[in-house]
Amino acid sequence: MSDAAQPTAAEVRAAAEAVKTALDRHLAAVERRSGEEDPAVYDAFNELAAAAEAYDELLYDRYDEVTPFEIPGEDTLPPYTGPEEPSALSVLIRRDYAVAEPQRLMAQARRVEAADEDAPGAGASGTVHGALGLLFGEFEPDEIASRHKEFGLEEGDSTLWVTAADESAEPGEWLEAPFEQVDPERVVCRFDVSAVFDEEFDDGGDDEDDEDDEDDEDEGEDGEADLPDLDEDLDTDLDTDLDEDGEPARLEADR
Repeated sequence: MSDAAQPTAAEVRAAAEAVKTALDRHLAAVERRSGEEDPAVYDAFNELAAAAEAYDELLYDRYDEVTPFEIPGEDTLPPYTGPEEPSALSVLIRRDYAVAEPQRLMAQARRVEAADEDAPGAGASGTVHGALGLLFGEFEPDEIASRHKEFGLEEGDSTLWVTAADESAEPGEWLEAPFEQVDPERVVCRFDVSAVFDEEFDDGGDDEDDEDDEDDEDEGEDGEADLPDLDEDLDTDLDTDLDEDGEPARLEADR
């Protein structure tokens, strides 16, 4: 940063004073709070976080120095302000996947395409885009989530939000923009799944785990051990599950 753009010493001092003031207000709000989700405490918390972040930035810009404060991100929900007895609710789900094995994905789609005379467009399974359309049209999202490896997918982050409403939406009311009007203050609960949570408890693994990883790498280092023959592998994965009568289970999901 150039000298002309640097904050002055007075600006840094003023930011420090703002942190002190915000700290006093936060403590006063905590001492007077009326419950665990008192909005006054929530507001004071946000003001303190903003003041601390501003001071941290100015201190670094002026003196190339940092504070020991860790400013929380915006990943927490505000206090719930929805109806105490909701008469309707919406469940919002997001699941991210990486297409880890495109050939496996398309092979699965070919099986669906061959078994379904009404499958959209001849040869749709020949592209990743078309294969995804076939599979998500054939299987429920929960089944894809539980069998994602069979479809050549790799799980990413996922989240589920339950939001409360005063009344049910009219049919077709939100279909054009289903996720635009989510009110965070009406979220009853949420459940998040992310690899970042696992990293908090991962110390790098022990020696035994490292040896197992090396063995796995040796077995598949030529790139053919994991998938020697795609169609044969798929037949084995899909057709060896038995139903109650001892017969091979069908690929198609019950819709």
